[in-house]
Amino acid sequence: MNALLSNHFMKWLGLGLGAVLILCLMYASVIFGVIDTSWHTAVDAYTHFDGSNEHIVIKEVRVPRALIAAAVGLCLGMAGALLQALTRNPLADVEIFGLNSGAALAIVLAVTYFSVQSLSQFTWLAFAGAAISGVLAYLLGSAGREGITPVKLALSGAAITALFSSITHGILTINEQTLDQVLFWISGSVAGRKLVYLTNVLPYMAAAWIAALLVAKPLHTLLMGEDVAKGLGQRTLWVKIVSGLIVVVLSGCSVAVAGPIGFVGLVTPHLSRFFVGIDTRWVVLYSGMLGAILLLAADIAARFVAFPNEMPIGVMTALIGAPGFVYVARKGLAKG
Repeated sequence: MNALLSNHFMKWLGLGLGAVLILCLMYASVIFGVIDTSWHTAVDAYTHFDGSNEHIVIKEVRVPRALIAAAVGLCLGMAGALLQALTRNPLADVEIFGLNSGAALAIVLAVTYFSVQSLSQFTWLAFAGAAISGVLAYLLGSAGREGITPVKLALSGAAITALFSSITHGILTINEQTLDQVLFWISGSVAGRKLVYLTNVLPYMAAAWIAALLVAKPLHTLLMGEDVAKGLGQRTLWVKIVSGLIVVVLSGCSVAVAGPIGFVGLVTPHLSRFFVGIDTRWVVLYSGMLGAILLLAADIAARFVAFPNEMPIGVMTALIGAPGFVYVARKGLAKG
């Protein structure tokens, strides 16, 4: 299938339009909700703050929420693109591969048994949990005579996700105090998050974004085959290790800020390949952009689907991602 955007000019133009759309969605996220405001009110909240409900909502709730949704969406989109390229598995996603559930379990264990309360410690715990679950899924998918296959990777990731999620819910069921403390993260949401949650992990996020763009080119070469990549002088093992570490950082940062949010990284790489083809460099760029767009749009929609109540953003992303997962799985089985 030919890419919709066939040349570099069109691809850069698409990025520019995507950036404008992100800004428009962030504007809508700040302005619309249970309390409708205006752009003038939003500006006044920072230039002439008067302590009114509208100004407090904008500064303490809406702006942090919009920024966090964009940043987390960018992380999840890039992580999904890297993971699908690294594993050569169109079903790969941080949720399906167990990275989110591993990060969440690490936080729950730390709060329950070690009384950890610091957000900075949550960040490192999320990194560790994501790394452990990713390694376990990879090892489990590699077991057997036929070695690693995309289907086995998906199944092993689903098994790790089910196991870690069951342990997490079991701990929360028998420990109500822990439930009250970590439900904020486990539910997977950008609502109610303070800006400090984002600023604490933003340096790691920014470093991972840059690293993802840098590793995209050697990762694309690796897709041509390991022998070809080695023939071109590439250290394939290091490319795989670095790519895996970047995915862990992106996933860990996302969980530390917003909790486990699934399916964003599954859908966006496929949409990106529709727009820009199979070049991993462009796929990573577009996946990040589309991830931010998707999560912002899902967050805005979550406010109005059950108005005046609010739908969890994880439910909205699942409504979008689950049909995409089924479509990709059926497509893969048809090819097989």
